[in-house]
Amino acid sequence: MIKNDVIVLATGCTAIAVAKAGLMTPEAAKVYCGPGLAEVCETVGIPPVLHMGSCVDNARILMAATEVVKAGGLGNDISEVPVAGSAPEWMSEKAISIGHYFVTAGVYTVFGGTALPVTGAPVFQNHLFNELEGLYGGMWDMEEDPIKHAHKMIAHIDKKRKALGIDKARERVLMSMADRRELEAA
Repeated sequence: MIKNDVIVLATGCTAIAVAKAGLMTPEAAKVYCGPGLAEVCETVGIPPVLHMGSCVDNARILMAATEVVKAGGLGNDISEVPVAGSAPEWMSEKAISIGHYFVTAGVYTVFGGTALPVTGAPVFQNHLFNELEGLYGGMWDMEEDPIKHAHKMIAHIDKKRKALGIDKARERVLMSMADRRELEAA
């Protein structure tokens, strides 16, 4: 993900694994990130993977996505923001409930490992994997292969970036605070 200029917000067991791999240090950006994310991490002084708490602290990630919309002005709703949720090795019903919270908040959410326990109910499975997107903007997806799992998320994020017009590099313009205030007043 970070190689493809996607910052990662991690919780729970995933956060432990990426911390052990050294991805929660600012220095990791120079080694593992794509050029865009590496520049952001270096400029701000942050690591490419941010720890957001235990597995039950996922609401913090949705709060961050909400702030991207409210304070950052990117899109009108979480479903328009280039974000994706992931539970690559989920192991309890708790993960399913957290995933459903993400989906109904407007986040495309990919589960790995074993299939969800709804695969034997075609009508309900269709509702979860197809109809929820029309209702909430988020949707479920499944992919066991970790590389394909990541590529599905990246494709979704790229699609959302393109829809917002933030998919291409632009010349950076440094603005003074007076210039920023002038923008807000317009």
